[in-house]
Amino acid sequence: MADHQKARITLPSEPVSVPAARRYVAGVLGGWGLAADADFVDGIRLIVSELATNAVQHTFGQSPTFTVDLRLDQEEGLHVGVTDSHPQRPRRLPAAVRQDNGRGMGIIRCLAQQRGGRLTVTATADGGKTVGVTLPWQVPVQR
Repeated sequence: MADHQKARITLPSEPVSVPAARRYVAGVLGGWGLAADADFVDGIRLIVSELATNAVQHTFGQSPTFTVDLRLDQEEGLHVGVTDSHPQRPRRLPAAVRQDNGRGMGIIRCLAQQRGGRLTVTATADGGKTVGVTLPWQVPVQR
């Protein structure tokens, strides 16, 4: 495996795209040497699920698609990002707010921190945003 890998998929901003994004990411990670049943993959699938769900639910029809990017650099780690064309940045709800949804960013941040990573939100050139997580890579480079 090369020291630097990239993969990308663009999906419609529809609920059926969330499991498609999870499957795609799991397949790519498997191709990069990570066992499908690895705890690390479960965490990444949950992160992708939350990010894709946010891209579908919170863009209010202003982003007809979203893109999932995976970038593996052995020195920098694994970056997973979801990009949509809606300009509004995600907001974290205060802990005191009681509702059944709206906790996705908190879950993502917690999962990233537990695995030694970080969450970022960056603006795109076209006015959208990429919400991403960078994590240390858990599999040694196969030479």
